[in-house]
This record gives sequence, C-alpha cells and structure tokens, in this order.
Amino acid sequence: MTPRDEQRPRRSGESRSGDRRQGGRDEHGRQRSGARGEGGPRRGWSEARPAERARTATPTRLAAYEAMRAVAEDDAYANLVLPKILRRHRMHGRDAAFTTGLFYGTLRAQGRLDAIIQACVDRPLEKVEPAVLDILRLGAYQLLDMEVAAHAATSETVGLARKVAGAGAASFVNAVLRRIGERTREQWLEQVAPSRETDEVGHLAIVHSHPEWVVRALRDALAAHGRDRSELDALLAAQNDPPSVSLVMRPGLTDLEELIDTGASRGKLSLFAASWPSGDPGGIDPVKEGRAAVQDEGSQLMALALGMGADELVEAETGRWLDLCSGPGGKTALLGGLTVDHDAELLAVEVQPHRTELVQRAVATLVDAGAEIETRTADGRTIGAVMPATFSRVLADVPCSGLGALRRRPESRWRRSPGDIGHLGVLQRELLGSALDATVDGGVVAYVTCSPHMAETLLVVRDVMRRRDDVELLDARDAVRAGLLPEARDTELGEGPTVQLWPHVHGTDAMFLALLRKRPAAAGTSEKETAR
Repeated sequence: MTPRDEQRPRRSGESRSGDRRQGGRDEHGRQRSGARGEGGPRRGWSEARPAERARTATPTRLAAYEAMRAVAEDDAYANLVLPKILRRHRMHGRDAAFTTGLFYGTLRAQGRLDAIIQACVDRPLEKVEPAVLDILRLGAYQLLDMEVAAHAATSETVGLARKVAGAGAASFVNAVLRRIGERTREQWLEQVAPSRETDEVGHLAIVHSHPEWVVRALRDALAAHGRDRSELDALLAAQNDPPSVSLVMRPGLTDLEELIDTGASRGKLSLFAASWPSGDPGGIDPVKEGRAAVQDEGSQLMALALGMGADELVEAETGRWLDLCSGPGGKTALLGGLTVDHDAELLAVEVQPHRTELVQRAVATLVDAGAEIETRTADGRTIGAVMPATFSRVLADVPCSGLGALRRRPESRWRRSPGDIGHLGVLQRELLGSALDATVDGGVVAYVTCSPHMAETLLVVRDVMRRRDDVELLDARDAVRAGLLPEARDTELGEGPTVQLWPHVHGTDAMFLALLRKRPAAAGTSEKETAR
C-alpha cells in the first residue's frame, strides 16, 4: 500500500525531490536546524522521531472512527449512532463537539475527500481496505477543513490507524496524508474537480460533495417548484452546513419561558419552536420528561399546517385524526398535542414494531396528560380499506429519499441511488391513495415528504389526482402561515398551491406539503376506479 511518488524508499537525509538535506539529526537523534532542501523545514509538521509520535488513538478520533464504521458496516443512522458512542466514551463538552464536527463533516465531505485521496494513491479506492479508507477520510478532513495543526492531524490519524489497522496501514496513511497536506483544499479542487464550463454537474458534485445524480435532481427540483436554477450553488452549500438545533414545545406541556430558563431562545419560524445554542439538549428537564423534543422547524410546520392551519379547510370534522406513517413520532406528538383543543383523538399507525415503540415513547407524556392517542402497528397501505371514510384529518408523512434532510443525515446522499426513487414512488402513491380512502368527504389529507425531488412530490400528487375524481388540491400556504410566528408571517412560501421549504431560503429541511380535500366521488364512478 503505497501512495504515488512514495514507491521508492528515500535514503536518510534525502528530500522528496531526491536532494540531500542540509540538516539531518545529531548523535542524540534530534533534528538539526539545517534546512530541508532549499525551502527549509515544512511549517506545521512534526520533527519528532517516529518512535516519539502518537502510537495510539485519541478518544475523540477513535469515537469518530467507530461512528464511521457503524454507518458503513451496519447501515446505522448518523444521528442515532453518534450519541451512543459519545456516551460510551463518556465524552462531553469540547471533546464531544470536536468528535461531532469531525464525524459529520467527514460524512458530508466524503465525495470531495475521496476525489482528493484518489489523486494520492496508486490504485482505485475500491482496492483500499474500507476501514483504512475511513481513516484517510478522517485525516484528510482534519487537514483540509478543520483548524487542526497539520502535524497533529497526521500524527494522531496515524496513531488511530496503528491502533485499529496495524503498522502497515499506519505507514500507508502517513504517506498519503503527507501528500494531501502539501496543498490547500482550494488547490486540490482546482486539480480534481472538472471545469464548470465543460461539466457543471461534475464540478458541483466534487466541490459540494454530492453524487452527480443528486445534483441533477436538485437542479430540476428548483425549477419544478418555481425557483431559479441559479440557486443550486446556494442549496448545495446549505446542505453542507451543520444544522442548528431546534426544539419543539409539546402543546400544553411546556412554554418558551421554561425553555429560555434552560438556555434556549425563541425559534425563527414555528410557534412551537425554540432554538438551542449548541450541543445535546437531552439533559434538560423538559426534554428528559418528554415535554419538549428536538425537531426541525420545517417538520413542525408540516404538522401545524394540518393540526392548526386546516381548521378552515376541513368541512366535516369527525373528531378522529390519523397519522398514517407515524414513526419515529415527532410529528405525531405535535399533532397529538393539538387534538386536545380540538376535542379529537389520534390514531398513529406504523408498519415497523420497533418504530411503533418510538412513537409510543414520543407521545407517552401527552397520553399521561390526557391526550387520546392510540398507536398501532399496521401497514398504512391497508388502512383505507380497513377503516374507510373514518378520519377528518390525515397526515401522510410518507417514506422518501430524505434528500431534503442531507444537512442532518449526510450518509443518505451516499446510500441512495436513482433507482430508489422509483421504488419509493410506488409506495408513496399507495400510501396517499390509502390516506384518501380513509378520509371522510370534506376531510383533509396532508401529503408530506422530506424531499424536494419532483418524482416524490409534485408528480405523486398529480398522478394520484389524475386517477381519482374525489379529491381537490387546496392552497397550503395559508395553512403553513397559521403555524408561523407573527414576525415570520411574510416568509416566502412560493406561488402555491403546494409549499416547498428550502435549507438555503428558510433554514429548514427541504419539506414538501400538499393539502388535499376529499369530496364525494362523481356519480357512476366505481369503487375500484376511485381507489386505484
């Protein structure tokens, strides 16, 4: 395992160019003050003897590595696996913040880092041991993106490699990272990224570290939702920015004053939001007791649009609400809290038992406080047939590609493929059809995705409406505004009738919302044609 230009071992005192160095080490092994070649010692690099360099891993880098391997080997979700690893290492404060930044940053930058690493090794990256490749990514990110001294980034990463992969891997990592450290990130991008003039998508894919198919999909999504494609740079950059931590206040269980006392501040958009300054808010009482939770403000607005904003849109209120795809329970809890003032009950359906348990935990405090919320493990695609024309409000927050949440789920961009969109589209249509079948005439369905992709948003809604004559598309903008803070009521929500939020515009995940009202089917329309 040798990087390019490192295949021939250098003789003692020889520089990379083959010239004899003026310096060298004295009889005690200390570096003499003579220059290395003509330029002198490289700034920032350690002059310690190899035996004196890091021979083991610091806890912060080891924790980041363990999280990287869990994501790669176990298909773990980044936001779920990292807190467990931090707790296991008993990591808090600055160490936890460093590990979090290193882990999430490396995941986001993986495509760009791989292009740079590829330029420094003499084989395809597929031939590099996956664990060693993850170590190289962590080291390269420290060198190019973090304020870590070059010698520390290299030495500590080599120590990590020695601990988890052995001496041979450590030598390989050391040589590759020294090549990478010879240039800045901008200099590397000039070398490895295609020209924007000849290959715009390829250029943006490397510079902003997104798969090319995602770049194309987001470019098309901007145009489909009425925005200018020139915003693509800003959108891709925003999806690489670490998201701020937003809290949601469970209705009737806490208020902004209590959260401010814990260190939070007023949210930016949602009536029920609070902003957390940094770190994990899991230790504060409102969160520990289930009276508040972490939830993106965009997600909050989707639930509020149905639970509050649809008050004037629902023409037949039965007092029965449905969350068709409720796991893991964030929107369920917010919607469930709103049922109290509406004298309604909520059925939360989830197809996977372990996710049903997550929903039960999310709503437990609300149930204890008197909210009528039932959780049930069932396939949402069957609810329309099992419980037809039952509910006046239905939330269909369907499974999707997650392309709108790449800020907080950076691993998704590397796991998904264009083929996933087609498979998901079939499921999304079936779920929306079931939601409409379960809705009474005059009731409202909120179709929600955490993706702006045309095939998961506008095309699904149009296709389902084309196949039915018992549904009308409502303007969702006023329903969303009902959940906004007074000072945010003039927030740009597009031309309607659907609403698409954007990270670079609203500072939220890219949530999509369509509101559909059920109406009586036309005379002579068969049940099969209606449910098709």
